[in-house]
Amino acid sequence: MNTTARRRPWQGVLQILRFNWRSYGATTAVIVVALLAAPFLPRLFRAGIMIGVAPALFWMVSSLLVSHYVYDRFPLYDLHWIPRVLSRVPNRWLNIHCGLDETSGLLAAIFPAASFDVVDIFDAGVMTEASIREARGMARGAIAARPARFDDLPFDSRSFGAAFCIFAAHELRHERQRATLFLEIARVLVPGGDLVLMEHSRDWWNFLAFGPGFLHFFSQRAWRRTAAQAGFEVQAELSMTPFVHAYVLRRTI
Repeated sequence: MNTTARRRPWQGVLQILRFNWRSYGATTAVIVVALLAAPFLPRLFRAGIMIGVAPALFWMVSSLLVSHYVYDRFPLYDLHWIPRVLSRVPNRWLNIHCGLDETSGLLAAIFPAASFDVVDIFDAGVMTEASIREARGMARGAIAARPARFDDLPFDSRSFGAAFCIFAAHELRHERQRATLFLEIARVLVPGGDLVLMEHSRDWWNFLAFGPGFLHFFSQRAWRRTAAQAGFEVQAELSMTPFVHAYVLRRTI
């Protein structure tokens, strides 16, 4: 079975558009209506409209340009750096996602001698945003995932040498939920095992790129705090781009 697939040009930005088409459509409609109405309004109202339209238009365009850079132009999915930052080459690894899996096949190719499991921790009662439902609707992973609860992973303790959670943990919107997931990951890792986490950050770079949408992400400090609560030590933080960070977290308890 071929577990890897070449990414298509513009695949990343087109996915962002599809996942968030409601937001982009609503923003476009508001901008068009505002600009059409502006000539018929008093000058003061026209100025107010432009003050509102300008940042909305900027963030709509910048979010797509940055998404194209991050997901299409930057080699974000070249994961061959991962073995260099792990404490050991895992005999068995776990990949955790929320329905859209673009990394299990890549990891399987990087660790061809290792066994692995893939779990989908989507919880419709917890992850209620429209964008994740859109992402799940287009998910076509080459490797079948096992449904799992984020607070009760279906594996024995100390089952895996490494775990991966790439653009998935932020879908748990409450810190307590993320800490619970991390505790479960720590439980199924062997002592000294590593969790590789990759996420956008709630910072100025992502604010400039995505505007208010940056609130969908969490700060680097928040991820460090969640890791510490679950007994992980941060071994490395890698800036994949100004917008995306990877964390290598090692189980210490």
